[in-house]
Amino acid sequence: MRAATIFGRLVVALAITAAMATVAMAQEPTHAVMTASDGVQIHYAELGSGTPVILIHGYTANAEGKWFKPGIAQALAERHRVIAIDARGHGQSEKPHDSMKYGPQMADDVVELMDHLGIQRAHVHGYSMGGSILTQVLARHPERVMTAIYGGSGPREVDPAWQARVPDDAEAPDDLPRAPRSENWSGYPGFDRAALDAVRAYPWAPDDRAIDLTAVDIPVLAIVGGYDQPNARTHRMARELADFQLVVLPGETHGSAHFNPRYTEALVEFVREHDTGSSE
Repeated sequence: MRAATIFGRLVVALAITAAMATVAMAQEPTHAVMTASDGVQIHYAELGSGTPVILIHGYTANAEGKWFKPGIAQALAERHRVIAIDARGHGQSEKPHDSMKYGPQMADDVVELMDHLGIQRAHVHGYSMGGSILTQVLARHPERVMTAIYGGSGPREVDPAWQARVPDDAEAPDDLPRAPRSENWSGYPGFDRAALDAVRAYPWAPDDRAIDLTAVDIPVLAIVGGYDQPNARTHRMARELADFQLVVLPGETHGSAHFNPRYTEALVEFVREHDTGSSE
């Protein structure tokens, strides 16, 4: 059984490597725009067919650079319908300068996009800020999430007693760049600092982003760089979730983890392992 498992993982790894090596030749995604309930235009890109996988990038980033440039979307699209959203204020989506246009509406955008596309349930993966959006979707619309995958993020301990028990995380060496292989997000067309400031300025109430992890009954994965506070980001999930897996990428930072081939490999393996074959 162990040999079969190892062989299966090897096959997946080789397939992912091949997919990432041929990104330039891959089919181009289709692009479209949805009008959210408050009138804001939300851009998204689609690639592949099968059970849906929704990808939510982090703060200042965009779908193109986060998911398509490193080949993550293409690897998933080998067997799945990938939908990569540009969060409002980012990428090719509309960029309001009013902070009240952000906050919980960013999670609502994900659910509204699912409704727009006729998707009842999906695997949902969020990186950094995208992980925070995923948490809100999971808290308010758990029936819409098939599996939850966090990248460089996760609901942290909120009880001071438990915060004190989180093991210290390793700090990156002084000579290691903060994000050795990260993107220059400001170099992408449409980068709007005023809109990004508005995202951060939303006046969150203390319980706006709360979640009861003990009520989550779906598989959850976190993929975190070794120099990206893996203990702080995942201690609570490991303690409270019924079905949780953690992959730590040694030597990787918050900005570099998703460029590591093991990131894509772990993500694809997890989605395939827990794919029901239906989004109904």
